[in-house]
Amino acid sequence: MDVKTPALPEPLPEPSQGPDSAAAGWHSEAPARPSLEEVHATVRVPTSGHWLRRLLAFAGPGYMVSVGYMDPGNWATDIAGGSRFGYTLLSVILLSNLMAILLQALAARLGIAAGLDLAQACRASYSRSVNFMLWLVCEAAIIACDLAEVIGTAIALQLLFGIPLIGGALITALDAFLLLLLMNRGFRFLEAFVVALLIVIAVCFAIQVIAAEPRIAEVLRGFVPSREIVTNPEMLYIAIGIIGATVMPHNLYLHSSIVQTRAYPRNEEGRRSAIRWATADSTLALMLALFVNAAILIVAAAVFHGSGHTEVAEIGDAYRLLSPLLGLSIASTLLAVALLASGINSTVTATLAGQIVMEGFLHLRMPMWARRLVTRGLAIIPVIAVTAVYGERGTAQLLVLSQVVLSMQLPFAVIPLVRFVSDRRKMGEFAVSTTTAIAAWVVAGVIVVLNVKLLVDTVTG
Repeated sequence: MDVKTPALPEPLPEPSQGPDSAAAGWHSEAPARPSLEEVHATVRVPTSGHWLRRLLAFAGPGYMVSVGYMDPGNWATDIAGGSRFGYTLLSVILLSNLMAILLQALAARLGIAAGLDLAQACRASYSRSVNFMLWLVCEAAIIACDLAEVIGTAIALQLLFGIPLIGGALITALDAFLLLLLMNRGFRFLEAFVVALLIVIAVCFAIQVIAAEPRIAEVLRGFVPSREIVTNPEMLYIAIGIIGATVMPHNLYLHSSIVQTRAYPRNEEGRRSAIRWATADSTLALMLALFVNAAILIVAAAVFHGSGHTEVAEIGDAYRLLSPLLGLSIASTLLAVALLASGINSTVTATLAGQIVMEGFLHLRMPMWARRLVTRGLAIIPVIAVTAVYGERGTAQLLVLSQVVLSMQLPFAVIPLVRFVSDRRKMGEFAVSTTTAIAAWVVAGVIVVLNVKLLVDTVTG
């Protein structure tokens, strides 16, 4: 992350085992130095005083994590689900959000209690070959996420300024310098920037939901699970895409690291308090993500499905139809502005996650701008190729596919996380309760079963 770091990746020194990780039963290879160490324990938090001051001091990491739960990849799956099946898939959005709240709370617990992010914990627990495989899978997930960001940002630039998709995709490579600028101002400034864009997104969709005037009874029925979601292959495909777009694997690595930016006392009482406040932060932030994702699907269901436009699955089509069908001239512009804000925000968090994963699994440090350009370059190439051959429709299909790919990576992050936080030999008294462990394993099991069913349906279909 340091802009003065040499251009080529350099191995980080193999640190000795820290006292906290030793007490928790991690292997001797567990790193004592944190990922993103230049911002580690830099945000001061009060140890006493009004509860609101303490909550605000811990507020930030949860909202940065929530960005991944409302990135451009969510838009494609939510719009497709709402226009084709009405409000039915609202139950999937609710379920995936509840899963996300639980998993992000576990990620925060791991980072605070063990002093290790998820990548470092994997390195401290698994063999070199297993860690290398997990790193490859995680990198694939980050590239799939970045793919969605490139497409979403390029579409937003096209809708707002008329820039061709290929040109917009190339412009997105420049966002590496945006993150450098923000990080130079301090981690708290970076969090404030992210929260400001989240507010823009929420306001844009609040206006659209009010204008769409959805029927409240139908919306509420949509939050009740339907058997058809599992029995209908098309609906299941989009449902798994929603889960993949909502529960983001790289967010588990990100959250377990950035919660350590808070300067809470590194003792038992300090960690216990930090876990409570960090969990409250992420829960509140993910409720905002639930609102945004539900709002996208509700608008699509009320405006497109309700008017017979059941095949709207592309953001570009939604942009062109939204204002005429909704009767609000600014509606389409609000959609594009929110999409651009979402793409920019997702860039920030994906870059940090990539740095954390590389440092944690491989003990390699790459300058932020170089890391960003490599990851974004790998995402830009398929976007340009698909756009050149298939046009806008191809990029829309690629966007939905990227979210299904993300969903397929989830077990490789979720299972190690649940295993670690349930292990009292590693977490000591900070290990989760039996009830929480059971709930977490059920979530992991649901993810695995849905992915297996998707593979079977894809192969046999």
